[in-house]
Amino acid sequence: MLNTPSATTPPAPVSPAGHAEGVSNEEFRAAMSRLAAGVVLVTAQEPPLDPDDPTSPKVEDVGMTATAFMSVSLDPPLVLVSLRDGSRMDDLLAEQPLWAVSVLSESQRHIAGRFAMKGRISDRLLFEDIPYTRGEATGAPVVGGALATLECRTEQRVLAGDHTLVIGRVLTAAVPSADGGPLAYFRGRYRQLG
Repeated sequence: MLNTPSATTPPAPVSPAGHAEGVSNEEFRAAMSRLAAGVVLVTAQEPPLDPDDPTSPKVEDVGMTATAFMSVSLDPPLVLVSLRDGSRMDDLLAEQPLWAVSVLSESQRHIAGRFAMKGRISDRLLFEDIPYTRGEATGAPVVGGALATLECRTEQRVLAGDHTLVIGRVLTAAVPSADGGPLAYFRGRYRQLG
């Protein structure tokens, strides 16, 4: 028999920080760091920052490293990425629906680190020496040597605590490289399988 709470069971007390009583941010982070995750680069194009300046680029490429990425549905093909609420990528994808994902290989740790650092330089410089092509459906950068690439169109945005869950319909999917294993993130560090 399942042990289910009765209708009269009161909810767990909540701390002033909004967490169930007894769960601190540090405890939650430590527990979740034990869950290994794949590493992807999410990319999109931002309209020109100054459309009246003829010397400014027509579009700006934007990228961010993510480990909270997963398949949601096969029919239709849907994926989900979790973005920090108010982040540059969250703000951009709230305005324009097209984006791409490159599943990084173990040899692309430097790309993951580059797009994950705080206080980083401009995205234009971050993309400068990385081999990439433009996705046919989105125009977003897809990284050369990635294990897989997907191009997506946002179907739904769901607010979840301090993050936004962006669900995208997969418009294209490719497996351009079968070399190497996946880049994984475990206990706060990038890792290789095996």
